[in-house]
Amino acid sequence: MLPEHLRQVPHRRYNPLTREWVLVSPHRAKRPWQGQVERLPAEERPAYDPTCYLCPGNERAGGKRNPPYTSTFAFDNDFSALLPPGESLAGQSDPLFAAQPEAGICRVVCFSPRHDLTLPEMSQAEVEAVIRTWSSQTDELSRLDFIRHVQVFENKGAVMGCSNPHPHSQIWAASQIPVEPAKEAAAQAEHLARHGQCLLCAYLEAEAKDGERIVAANAHFTALVPFWAVWPFEVLVIAHRHCGSLPELEAAEGSALADILRRVTTRYDNLFEVSFPYSMGFHQTPCDGGEYPGWHLHAHFYPPLLRSATVRKFMVGYEMLSMPQRDLTPETAAARLRELSEIHYRK
Repeated sequence: MLPEHLRQVPHRRYNPLTREWVLVSPHRAKRPWQGQVERLPAEERPAYDPTCYLCPGNERAGGKRNPPYTSTFAFDNDFSALLPPGESLAGQSDPLFAAQPEAGICRVVCFSPRHDLTLPEMSQAEVEAVIRTWSSQTDELSRLDFIRHVQVFENKGAVMGCSNPHPHSQIWAASQIPVEPAKEAAAQAEHLARHGQCLLCAYLEAEAKDGERIVAANAHFTALVPFWAVWPFEVLVIAHRHCGSLPELEAAEGSALADILRRVTTRYDNLFEVSFPYSMGFHQTPCDGGEYPGWHLHAHFYPPLLRSATVRKFMVGYEMLSMPQRDLTPETAAARLRELSEIHYRK
């Protein structure tokens, strides 16, 4: 259990995955709030939108047309942030102006033909189909000889940069390992070498004994608010079995992951009775041909809402210039999420 004095006074918490610190200021949660607190009404959308470029049968950029898909649908992003290998960058002799070529493939995965559904409102079978698509796409992309890392992620809500409300995620497969996964790879490798045990296996075991920060769990996955959380209702989803990627999941584990995602996202929506925005992504084993025995499959949820649908938390001021800081303790956030119903408020 968390020592009582840490619930009352400012303190730093260490994130062993990134080897960085976060400042926790629980006393600030008691300060009066004079900003906006009104609740935004639930957004009503049609099941099919003829103007939506992600709905079945509709036209996308460049005259491309979606097939009349009935389940998930994956395609190369029409405005890809990464492109297949091309000309190499000219060599840079000055290390102060170093640059490297970056190639890759960006894909979009539509969750459903329904324009009006999000993960918590989809059925168990429908979310399982999404996970199977993420897995198959990861497997396909990771086999390309110029791909070193596959990032599956979802931005939900306009506040998180989502340009289309149709339920979808993205997959960016890159020729280099990105910064955050690289930091986690180094931390997990070092922990395994030093302690002879997987970092997240050890962390999950410790959290299960404590229980205070666990939000939901089943036979194969646990969702918890990490001890070092930065975002107000941040959640870490950890696989129970030591495996590195979505393609490694067995059928029962895929079903369990769908269950956990539905339960977590339903609680998010129920928290302020709004379609809850977040960025979510899976951290999987790099596919650069290296050995990663310490890598453990997990997913991060980073939601900005703090007190209502209009009170949000972003990195500003001290956080941009010094270090991340949060007012709501991870223990309080976990308790609030745990207490919420797993039946979606719109049902």
